[in-house]
Amino acid sequence: MSQLLVATRSRPKLLEIQAILGTAGGLRLCTPDELGLEEDPEEESIEVFETFEENALAKARWFQARTGLPSVADDSGLEVDALGGRPGVRSKRFAPATFQRSGESRSEANIRFLLRELEGVPDGDRGARFVCVAALVGLGPSPLVHRGEVEGRILSRERGDGGFGYDPVFLDPELGRTFAELTRHEKAARSHRGRAFGALRAGMETRGADVSHG
Repeated sequence: MSQLLVATRSRPKLLEIQAILGTAGGLRLCTPDELGLEEDPEEESIEVFETFEENALAKARWFQARTGLPSVADDSGLEVDALGGRPGVRSKRFAPATFQRSGESRSEANIRFLLRELEGVPDGDRGARFVCVAALVGLGPSPLVHRGEVEGRILSRERGDGGFGYDPVFLDPELGRTFAELTRHEKAARSHRGRAFGALRAGMETRGADVSHG
């Protein structure tokens, strides 16, 4: 059975991608860890570009070059209107290293830094969007690249225990809940990642890849 490498070390992200792409007949999803591909310090310097598209493609190509397998990767981030679109492609490393407290995760520091940056900004001016670009290389003559976005608002405090990243402060206005308050199924149906990988799945089907759910 052919394999499709999901180029991520993040288990929460992996679970979301697996839920969207499904169990692939003829394209079994696998991970770097399953292949015994040890984490390389170079992985931290792959996503250095100024667009989500460039970063997603760079990551997919990096992993394909090391495994010889078709590889799918994504780059995602948060764009906040009141901050001129920041943190954008720098979402993962938004908080300065000196801002992170001892024992605090990077995500926790990022949220705390974001809320500090938005202090005093009224609710009506806290519009934001999550962006995800999914890129697949090695399946067909050219890469497949799809973008998904979802609009929301940044709260002044965290709500919910699910999700990851900025999910606890990103409010879905239609549902009245943060992404951290959604079930995995609900989030897959509404999120930026769900939209990007849903479009990617459709593109794979158009190319004739069997990506039906098992």
